[in-house]
Amino acid sequence: MAIWIPDLSNREGPKYLQIVEVMAEDIATGRLLPGARLLPHRELAYQLNVSPNTTSRAYAEAVKRALLRGEVGRGTFVRSVDADLSPAEPETLLRSNTGPVDLSRNLPMPGFSEHHIRRAMSDIANDTGLRSLLDYQTDADLAHHRAAGQTWLNECGLDADMDCVVPVVGGQHGILCALMALLQPGDLLLSETLTYTPVLEMAARLNLQTGAVAMDAQGVIPEAFEAWCRNGRPKAFYLTPTLQAPTTVTLSDERRVEIARIAERYGVILIEDDVFGPLKRNKPAPISRSAPGNTVYVTSLSKSVAPGLRVGFLYAPKKLAPALRQSVNLSVWMTPPMTLEVASRLIEDGSAAKLTEVQQRTAIHRQKLVQHILGAEAVQQMSDGFHVWLQLPDGWRADVFSAECARLGAYVSEGRSFALNASDAPEAVRICVSHESQEDRLRQGLEVIAGVLRQKPSGSSMVI
Repeated sequence: MAIWIPDLSNREGPKYLQIVEVMAEDIATGRLLPGARLLPHRELAYQLNVSPNTTSRAYAEAVKRALLRGEVGRGTFVRSVDADLSPAEPETLLRSNTGPVDLSRNLPMPGFSEHHIRRAMSDIANDTGLRSLLDYQTDADLAHHRAAGQTWLNECGLDADMDCVVPVVGGQHGILCALMALLQPGDLLLSETLTYTPVLEMAARLNLQTGAVAMDAQGVIPEAFEAWCRNGRPKAFYLTPTLQAPTTVTLSDERRVEIARIAERYGVILIEDDVFGPLKRNKPAPISRSAPGNTVYVTSLSKSVAPGLRVGFLYAPKKLAPALRQSVNLSVWMTPPMTLEVASRLIEDGSAAKLTEVQQRTAIHRQKLVQHILGAEAVQQMSDGFHVWLQLPDGWRADVFSAECARLGAYVSEGRSFALNASDAPEAVRICVSHESQEDRLRQGLEVIAGVLRQKPSGSSMVI
């Protein structure tokens, strides 16, 4: 293996922490493998043109974070994932690095948050307040967690009132709570033409009518939304204005303000799903800022910190917040205090923000890799997120294309799986670039897709 020299360009903060951050990222992405031997700290200091004290501190911090282990007389090595686990356990904790390359699951890069969460859990275990986290919680007990949610919402671009913050078990649970609280059977729920599939399942279970609001290359069309408001009397409109799934489009400020204006005029509740928002650099202000009186804002830590925490937050006007809390009580009684406490500590000590920055950098790197392998003509618009929307060349049907990719060892999601109406399904596929932790695996999957793109569609795949 090549000698590991961390790239500290475009990094901020103390040098020793920069070294640790790069190390954690490279371990998580497979560029630095378990068991790899690192340079002695003095030699690394020479390579980086820093003091030996800096690299010594970096190695000590990495050992503290369970990234490295030192062996007397032998050197410093990257710690194996199973260092603190029994031999039978580690494989269950890792995403598979064998078999077909899975580019169908929209999850954040794994591994970055492990040592932060390990530290938080250790601190909680030694805290005298642990006992209270093991009991039922009241609204008063959750005040500390709502305060952390307020901080997270502020980082998402909202000037949040803590009394209007509602902790939930991830973004999906938050959406379900909003639908349960604010709509009745038979009410009309609007969504974008292509949307988050579980919302359609929720609507069916709650006996809601659904309607698709047309989209163009810039996202949902305000005039199409207003037409539904005039003619259909919708109760709510669910949309993802930032890094929209699956199209990756981010709505402009102008469209956000226009949608907010229309919603207020017709009394439609907006359910703004912003789970991808933290990944977007220089993103527009949330729609909730323009329509604070009738928008339920949904965010979570799943896409930028760790999906396994299952922690999210709703932010709603005071008139709607009590109904949302009742929905939480009805569905899970309370958001689990232990995971909320872990998330709160990560938010309060700045770890969540740092992890978000790492995910952002990784997303940008991988988006560039996609464009390099598939070509700028195929991927004309790069996003800051972890998914890519690939419009297929003339002649390809999305189901045939995805089946051919799967046959050759790469899974993608076809466009029709996101369509509210089958007739609106485009001949396109979504490619997710973050589920596979090893970059070589990602390259392998992208090469499969590139190869299929170069094929001439067979007669059976032609669009009639």
